[in-house]
Amino acid sequence: MSNSSDRAPTDSDGVIYPNAYKGGKWKILLIATQERYLKMAGGEFFSTGNHPVEMLLPMVHLDAAGFDIDIATLSGDPVKFEMWAFPQEDEAVKTIYDKFKEKIRSPLNLQEVWGKGFTEDTPYCAIFIPGGHGVMNGVPFSATVGNVLRWAHANQRFFITLCHGPASMLAADVGKPEGSKFIYNGYKIDVFPDSLDQGANPEIGYIPGKMAWYVGEQLQKLGVTPINSTISGETHRDRLVLSGDSPLASNNLGKLAAKTLLEEVAKL
Repeated sequence: MSNSSDRAPTDSDGVIYPNAYKGGKWKILLIATQERYLKMAGGEFFSTGNHPVEMLLPMVHLDAAGFDIDIATLSGDPVKFEMWAFPQEDEAVKTIYDKFKEKIRSPLNLQEVWGKGFTEDTPYCAIFIPGGHGVMNGVPFSATVGNVLRWAHANQRFFITLCHGPASMLAADVGKPEGSKFIYNGYKIDVFPDSLDQGANPEIGYIPGKMAWYVGEQLQKLGVTPINSTISGETHRDRLVLSGDSPLASNNLGKLAAKTLLEEVAKL
């Protein structure tokens, strides 16, 4: 949701991790969107991308916790941001953007990354897919994203996502082995509510019309249950899936992800 304070500081409240990871092996694979325009049901195009706070604020925590972050898009094209929502007054977010600017502008090609071969020794301890309506382009229909998510699930790696990012879970149903179950069937998540995309967002002109499809509705068809009806900054963990309801959850999800991953790598 957009408001007059979009560019103001976020609720980031410090990112000190005394037990930060120093092992150098485990890192994060962030899958971002390379798409700018989302086509609406009536043919209109919505200029979107990844929401900068949803991507960058969790990165602040993951980086401070000692994890390197690889950034990839489906074919290696630059990451697209909803730059109107960039918090220009937030030093933590501006700093992390500057640190990862080259990776954002020249990301890895996800197909090439996957093509190098993923095994139980592949050093990604988590996959992070942020939101923004742009993630609804390409990512949910990508067999490569599906392969990555199924690998993470099979190898006990975490999946971090928020807002519209859970749309990417649909990819786990693309190209799955014949006869196999949808890996997220029975999961409960926080996700941006369909009711806002069906009502408030088009009514206030945030999006230019009716959407072609809705994230929660499609996930429910595959057995995933959205547990929030509003946006409040809520986060939730269900097994290896860490989710948040909206940009308001970015800081909370970053904290949850950093804490969870640090606890996990300490066992290894």
